[in-house]
Amino acid sequence: MKATLLCDVNDENIRNKANELTKDTTDEKDAAQKIFYFVRDEIPFGVGPVDTKASETLKKAIGCGVTRTNLQVAMLRTLGIPARYHHAVISKGCLKGIISDGIYKKFPEKVWFYPWCECYLGNKWVSSDILYDKKLYDASVQKGIIKRDRVPTIDWDGNRDLDLVKPWIIEDKGTLSSFDDVMRKVESENKLPKFITKIAYSSSNRYTNKLRKKE
Repeated sequence: MKATLLCDVNDENIRNKANELTKDTTDEKDAAQKIFYFVRDEIPFGVGPVDTKASETLKKAIGCGVTRTNLQVAMLRTLGIPARYHHAVISKGCLKGIISDGIYKKFPEKVWFYPWCECYLGNKWVSSDILYDKKLYDASVQKGIIKRDRVPTIDWDGNRDLDLVKPWIIEDKGTLSSFDDVMRKVESENKLPKFITKIAYSSSNRYTNKLRKKE
């Protein structure tokens, strides 16, 4: 439930947006779904620095799996819904084709820092992963980049676990209440100058945006 430096639960913009989205909800499950679909589709997937505050991700309206999950957790917590990070080491194969080849090659075969959100609903913890936004998923399925037999749906009903990266999990690292230390460590491992990294991220995100256009 607590705020951290990067999961800035008490930020005014996060609180206002969460309240706006859930003003007509009937229960916590409904509220959690509203947050899920907002982050999934209104904060589309794009690569970038992971040591980013949730409030900055909301402002930029773009984020990777790490930063979007961080925003999802922050918005749930600001509503009083317990939320945490489920941490796993995954194969980078889940990103193949949805980011540029240049960025993909830079990723290690084992991505050790992938989290997804778990929230406490109906007296149990439920997974709600938001890796792919709907436009990206639909276009990637149409173009054969994502196979439905591996990722049959990205929709979440608030009852059952949605674990999008399950086919690519190498090692389950368990759950964490804060992901700050992980996010800082990821960025500390980046040895490239920031301006080069920024250019690479921008190029990859142009590629991903083009992919979303189903042609």
